[in-house]
Amino acid sequence: MTDSETTRRSMMLGAGGAGLAVVLTACGGTDSAAPADGGSSASQPAPASSAAEGSGASGSGGEANVLAKTADIPKGGGKVFKEQKVVVIQTSDGQFKAFSAICPHQGCTCNAVSNGTINCPCHGSKFSIDDGSVTAGPAKQPLEEKQIKVDGDSISLA
Repeated sequence: MTDSETTRRSMMLGAGGAGLAVVLTACGGTDSAAPADGGSSASQPAPASSAAEGSGASGSGGEANVLAKTADIPKGGGKVFKEQKVVVIQTSDGQFKAFSAICPHQGCTCNAVSNGTINCPCHGSKFSIDDGSVTAGPAKQPLEEKQIKVDGDSISLA
């Protein structure tokens, strides 16, 4: 039995050692490649984010930030812009408001505006289109109000 136990231990350690060697080799390959790629990768993301910041700050970037035309937002209702994580509402008096589309309950994205509420599909929370307050839980906090700019017939994030 002692020989059998020794053989099993040797095999387990040998297999574990081989597995560890594979993991270390994989990590070593990634680490050794990272510095070489890191130099070029570090220079690639910087221009991309600089370009994004530059276009947002430029005068023509304002047009690129247009979410919708005022005619696209129904009176007494609204529209969810998933990419920007914002909901734009047109109140009954023709005024426009915006709220975060992220439900404060667990971070799901609200997906619809109907019957005077902004609706979260995950757990059924509903928020007033008037002020973002909770009309049905489980959410306990209102939607965060967002700043928008209405310029003529264009609506953009401020």
